[in-house]
Amino acid sequence: MSLLSKVKLSILDLVHIRSGFDAADAIANSVALARHVEGLGFERFWLAEHHNLDGIASSATAVLVGHIAGHTARIRVGSGGIMLPNHPPLVVAEQFGTLATLYPGRIDLGLGRAPGTDPDTMRALRRRPEDGEDFPEQVQQLRQLLGPAHHGQKLMAIPGAGTNVPIWLLGSSLFSAQLAAQLGLPYAFASHFAPRMLHEAVAIYKDRFQPSDVLAEPYLMLGVPAIVADSDREAEFLASTAQQKVLSLLRGEGRQLQPPVTDMDQRWLPHEQRGVEGFLGAAVIGGPARVAQQLEMLLARTGADELMLVSDIYDQGARHHSLSLLAGLVG
Repeated sequence: MSLLSKVKLSILDLVHIRSGFDAADAIANSVALARHVEGLGFERFWLAEHHNLDGIASSATAVLVGHIAGHTARIRVGSGGIMLPNHPPLVVAEQFGTLATLYPGRIDLGLGRAPGTDPDTMRALRRRPEDGEDFPEQVQQLRQLLGPAHHGQKLMAIPGAGTNVPIWLLGSSLFSAQLAAQLGLPYAFASHFAPRMLHEAVAIYKDRFQPSDVLAEPYLMLGVPAIVADSDREAEFLASTAQQKVLSLLRGEGRQLQPPVTDMDQRWLPHEQRGVEGFLGAAVIGGPARVAQQLEMLLARTGADELMLVSDIYDQGARHHSLSLLAGLVG
């Protein structure tokens, strides 16, 4: 039996604003995408917190989680993630406790500790550079606020207490891998943009995992940029949108999604090409046969339980078709 037949598929969406369109269009596209992948049997639809980034409309993450959940029926909806040091744990507990009350059994809370933005915006968020240092304590406080209320408890999240919203730790380095292992929580590695430490982080998480009342054994999710088309050549063409996005990120330019182009060599310098390829080092790009082989290799190397796919495709019809082809590789 292939490893792909046993893995779960999910989606991470940054609610990208496409060149020539606006934020309202981006949000409508996210709703349509969530409905599409729900019909394909995907497990989760997550949204990522980012601030002051031109082209990304997922800044009010909890609001969008509720919007997507309200327009779907089954799929789990959550954050991938909320940058916890940007917010008081009580506020996050109240927001996600409210969501869990509105949509029982369907809300996830993925947590990260990076700012998700630039230094000027960090200050606007009233966040200090050292605020991430107490991340483990913030996670524990949040877990307590979402757990059962105790007699005499002075600080309560209402709604929130007793909802037990599932908490995931997210990371692109080794810190969160160690913390997720220590706390016995599910772990999602951000290999969709930082694949360099993937195998070391996975080894640490699995080797140091301590069973908890949440998990008896490790549960690993990997972020994977995925672009599938009817042919390898078409997929490579569509992938130029993601390549342009990363190139703009490296240059500090705008991040609106651009239409695909036939020749990236006209757009990047050799060192920029290496930077883009490193950023997208975990990407799977091609027709169904090539992508199936790439994913089988990734699963064999990591033992991942779930893949959180990132689909940066400009044309929404092609994006939906890509995910339909991916779903056809599983099960």
